[in-house]
Order: sequence, then structure tokens, then C-alpha cells
Amino acid sequence: MVPNFRIVCETIYRITCNATPFAPPKSWLKSYTISPTVSDHRVAHAIPPTQRGRAHVTQAAGRDVEYQHEGTRMLGLVVAPQGEAAGRFAAVAVLLIHDAFGLSEEMIGTATRLAEAGHPVFLADVWGERATPSSVTEIGPLIGGMAQDRNRWLGRVAAAHAALDAQPEFAGRPLALLGYCFGGSSALEYLRTGAHVAGVAAVHPGLDLLDQDWSTPGSGAVLLAIGADDPMATPDMRHRLEEHLSSAGLDHQFHLYSGTTHAFTSPKAADSPQPEVFAHNARSAARAWVATTGFFAELSAPAF
Repeated sequence: MVPNFRIVCETIYRITCNATPFAPPKSWLKSYTISPTVSDHRVAHAIPPTQRGRAHVTQAAGRDVEYQHEGTRMLGLVVAPQGEAAGRFAAVAVLLIHDAFGLSEEMIGTATRLAEAGHPVFLADVWGERATPSSVTEIGPLIGGMAQDRNRWLGRVAAAHAALDAQPEFAGRPLALLGYCFGGSSALEYLRTGAHVAGVAAVHPGLDLLDQDWSTPGSGAVLLAIGADDPMATPDMRHRLEEHLSSAGLDHQFHLYSGTTHAFTSPKAADSPQPEVFAHNARSAARAWVATTGFFAELSAPAF
């Protein structure tokens, strides 16, 4: 089913944050287990249509990884470099956190492109059971539930992080978080509440979902790629976040794209019925990809 982006985005926009205190990261992993390989499979099928058929489609392979958090089964995915891609420099590893639509083919395609550039990627399954919701009746309660119970929300991110750490492809590598939309909000919240990583890249994150308490932040450089006209990342929201990052002493950069709203990287938003709220923007998507991969290259071989 093709998601109704207008309804979904409006639902996300309406959700407000719960200001109750949250537990520190060390308390999130009360109950998680990790199962090793469930299955191995090539992921060339997951490459976006414009990328298929090129010589590099066999340069990544995927493996399912089952893990749990507080009794909920998660089914993450490792996408690792293969062949020539595996022989490249020790690139930063990536924990990819999906958007509101779950661990979808679009997210797997993104992971594949990163793996072909030498980055091992672990795709988190925040919703559990690898759910890929497509309607407001599914997505609204999921996002609302996480916003109202941040210990559970960030516990699931922490469980994915722990599952990643148990995989051999990630040993000895610095780790970056990458999130789109809800995933970008998740990555920033994980950093805000104490996660220590090499970096965080948030692409069109919903800044309206962020809590404002940055009293115990983690560490890591931050990249934000945001549409200048995104109603979920308004100038006031961006200014507040920049102040928090500066106060926390975190290196950060904002990439702001003119004429661009929310969800600009998603092809599903190409025929938006409400482009002033969300719309695909190929130029901004390409720029965000260049910014993200450049950021990861910097983290892989820091010069500062």
C-alpha cells in the first residue's frame, strides 16, 4: 500500500512531547537478547531502481539479526561491504534508524549504497517484528507511543546499538548514527540523553519531537540536513537545537536547503498533495547524500 503522506505527516506534526523525566542510557537495556544470523541474502534487490543493473550491485550482502527489548522481538539487518568494497579503508560503521514507515525497502536501499562505499550498516527495527506501517491508523499510535514513553523509545535504539556491537563486521570501527525523519529524531534523542558515538547524521528530522533537556548529553559530531521550509523543523526549532548543541560543546553543522519541505529524500513523496508540508526534492536529496557521505568520510579519517 502506498502511504498517505499528507495524513501521516500531519499526524507526526501534531504529536507533542511528554516532558516527564527520562532514565539515563544505562537503564534502557533492562531486557534484551540477541540471536545470531537468521538468514543470509544478497541485497541487490533492495537497491533503488535507478541504481540497479550497475556493476557494483554485488558489493553488499545482508544478514538478518534477531534481538529483543523488553519482550518485543526486533528483526534488524546487517548490510556489509563485499568484494572490492570490503577491501576499502576502515570506514565508519553506521547504525541506520528508519523513518515512520519502518525498515522498508527504501531504508535497505540506503544501507546498500553505504555498504558499497565501504560502510558496514546495521538497520535498527524500532517498531518491532520488522513492521512497515503505511497508514495513519498504524503510524500515529507508534510515534505517539514512543513520544510519550521515551525510555521505551530510546531503549529500542540502545538495543539495536547492542545488537550491532555483537556483530563481527563492526568490531574496531567508530560508529555513526544515521536517521531519516522519525529516525533522525531518534538519533538526536539518543545523543541528547547520553549516547557516545563518533557522529550523528539526521536527515529531515522532526525537531518537534525533541525534548529540550540537554543537561546530560553524550558525545559525537552532528550533521543536520533540513529543508528550509520544513514545518517540523522551523527556524525557532533549529535555533533552539543549535543553542543546545553549542552549550553541550558538540561539533555541529546545519545544511539548510532552500525551497525544500519535509521528507525531501523520499520518492514516495514525489506526488505530494500538500507540497508546502512535504515533497520529494531530488536536488536537495542529492545534496543531503553528498553531505552525509562526506561527513562519514570525515569521521572515518578525522583530520581535526
